[in-house]
Amino acid sequence: MKPALHTVTSAPALPAYVASGNECALFEHAWRHQLPVLLKGPTGCGKTRFVAHMAARLGLPLHTVACHDDLTAADLTGRYLLRGGDTVWTDGPLTRAVREGGICYLDEVVEARKDVTVVLHPLTDDRRILPLERTGEEIAAPSSFMLVVSYNPGYQTLLKALKPSTRQRFIAIEFGFLPPEREIAVVSAESGLSPERVRPLVGLAGRLRALRGHDLEEGVSTRLVVYCATLIASGTPTADAVLAGMIEPLTDDADVKAALLDVARAVIG
Repeated sequence: MKPALHTVTSAPALPAYVASGNECALFEHAWRHQLPVLLKGPTGCGKTRFVAHMAARLGLPLHTVACHDDLTAADLTGRYLLRGGDTVWTDGPLTRAVREGGICYLDEVVEARKDVTVVLHPLTDDRRILPLERTGEEIAAPSSFMLVVSYNPGYQTLLKALKPSTRQRFIAIEFGFLPPEREIAVVSAESGLSPERVRPLVGLAGRLRALRGHDLEEGVSTRLVVYCATLIASGTPTADAVLAGMIEPLTDDADVKAALLDVARAVIG
C-alpha cells in the first residue's frame, strides 16, 4: 500500500503570504468558531502556503497529509501493527491531530478513496468527534483542533468530486491567481529576480492561463513562474528557462508545445 505523505510542522516563523482578499480574516473567524474549512482553487495558486501561514499566525502545529489514490480511512485514523511480537494500535495522522490539537490539512482530498470522506463527517458537525471502530474509542476533538481540506475544481470528474453532503459540512474559500502587480511582487521576492524582469513572465503566465480548458488542462501556476524566474536569476537564458519552467511542465503534446512557444516568443521576444 502506498503510504500517506504526512508531515507535522510547528511553523515557528511566519511563512510569507500575500492575501488576495479577506481569506485570512475568514480563516481566523472559522478557527475561533471551530468551523471546518474547504479551500478550492487551481494548482500552485497558494492554498498550501496559505495554510502554513495561518498555522504560524495562530501559533498552531500543522499536520499535513498529501492525499493520493491509495489513501484509505485506515491510513488517516490508524491500524494495528506488529511491534516486537506484539500487536499494538498506532494512530494515523488524523487521529494524532485530533488528540494533540492543531490544524489537520488534507491536501487534494478528492484524490483519496471514498471512505476517507465518511471518516471526516463526525468531525465536521457539532459532534466534533472521531470514532475509532477498531479500538472502540470515540475521541472528542479539543477546541485547538481544526480540519482543513483542499482540492482543485479543475480536475473534478464524476469519479473524483466531493459529494454535496460533504461539501456542505465546510465553509469554503475560493483561491485564484493574484492580480499581476501582486504576483510580480511575490515572484520577485521568491526568486530574487527584479520586478522589471519578472513582469513579462507574469504577462506570459496570464496569456497561457487563458488557454486553460482549450489546449491546456491547467494554466501556469505561480509556483512555475517562480521556478522560471529562479532559473533566470541564476543565469539561465530566458528562452531556456521559459521552456523548462513554464512550457514543458504543461504538456507533452508536440503541437501544443509549439503553439505555447509561439505565444512565449510573442510576449517575451
